[in-house]
Amino acid sequence: MVAQTKMKFAGFGKSTTKLLTELADNNNRAWFLENKHRYESDVQGVALDYIAAMGPFITKLSEHFLALPQKSGGSLMRVYKDTRFARGQDPYKTNIGIQFRHELAKDVHAPGYYVHIEPDACFIGAGMWRPEPSELARIRQRIVEQPKDWKKVRENKAFNEHWTLGGSGLKKAPRGFAEDHPHIEDLKRKDFIAGCDLTADVVATAKFVDLSYEYFKAATPLMKFLCASLDLRY
Repeated sequence: MVAQTKMKFAGFGKSTTKLLTELADNNNRAWFLENKHRYESDVQGVALDYIAAMGPFITKLSEHFLALPQKSGGSLMRVYKDTRFARGQDPYKTNIGIQFRHELAKDVHAPGYYVHIEPDACFIGAGMWRPEPSELARIRQRIVEQPKDWKKVRENKAFNEHWTLGGSGLKKAPRGFAEDHPHIEDLKRKDFIAGCDLTADVVATAKFVDLSYEYFKAATPLMKFLCASLDLRY
């Protein structure tokens, strides 16, 4: 286990979940502006403390993944939704989204570790959500060319104790891949993500930093496979 460093993070506790619940009930600009100081303290501030505390742990996992405790442009996702193409959509996200991305990542579709905090839905994730078509093709091709390596991911004991592969998939084999391939169900995947649901109690204390590291470390086989598929250093 990585040695703990001094940190302010004390957990995503009651004040955080209370503010997120209130935001869900009052998802409008007027309420948000009136309560922005509370959001910055009880939600954004706590999330940034968590990201800072995770910094040495992420570096321990890989020097090529980043933990950036910044209000914008870092590991913390924006609270503002993109409402340009959806009429009547609530303007604010009612969860905390954190992604520790690869250093060469451009967006949320890149390899990364993810943390989702919401009053009734907390979970962590690892992998790639909806990779670009060219990247998805490269991952599938590596499964075909290196089936033993992919089998090691699927059969890794620590990985399976902590994670469940999920996401969306095709109903039929992707074009160019045999329907009877031994790994056809994985070749059908549109997402290469693993997830684990968490309770509110688990994320509510400083121990969540250690737990995050334990789970992310167990996802190493998957992350190494994905990075190798895209010629990225892990």
